[in-house]
Amino acid sequence: MKHILIIDDEEEIRELLEYNLKKEGFEVTTAENGVVGLKKLEENDVDLILLDVMMPELDGIEVCHQIRKQPVFNNVIICFLTARSEDYSQIAGLDAGGDDYISKPIKPRVLISRINALLRRNENTSPKTQEVKDLVIDRDKYLVSIKNEPIHLPKKEFELLALLASRPGSVFERYNILETVWGSDIIVGDRTIDVHIRKLREKIGSKYIKTVKGVGYKFINE
Repeated sequence: MKHILIIDDEEEIRELLEYNLKKEGFEVTTAENGVVGLKKLEENDVDLILLDVMMPELDGIEVCHQIRKQPVFNNVIICFLTARSEDYSQIAGLDAGGDDYISKPIKPRVLISRINALLRRNENTSPKTQEVKDLVIDRDKYLVSIKNEPIHLPKKEFELLALLASRPGSVFERYNILETVWGSDIIVGDRTIDVHIRKLREKIGSKYIKTVKGVGYKFINE
């Protein structure tokens, strides 16, 4: 049974999500704000977090930042809940280390489909270690290091890097990246890829990933 943590300050939304998720067989824990949510994350074995952006005391972006600073939670999927018009919040959520976002008002059937797709993608990651140049990618442990120095990456950034590095020199088209890393059941745009590529370059350096204009990206092994 997969365990989902809902962090949202609106009681009606928490109850709606909890009801529909439990009906689908999920174990559910709820929290009314970010402070309580972080505490409950530490107390429970959580697979996925539904995280509201706009909350008092500690907003969702800061909650995500705090979670991603702790390697023990690297495999926890974070899906933001944002208002449909909040483009900035969606980008900020991905920047903070979120894996996906769902727009409000939330449609239960869409929610369940997206959650199942995220969980499947998490389970289907093939465990192995890749070594390209001075970069080591350990898919078993979700760890990346450069010259033996560890670099902590959120899950989607890790999967994107592992995909590109799996075939150095080959160009991965955008649609292929979206299908492999996010899955066909999840609706994301090119902007999502660009945000993750930018964050990767900030962390591992710009020399590893080359943009192929109008096509996609490739990993440089020269």
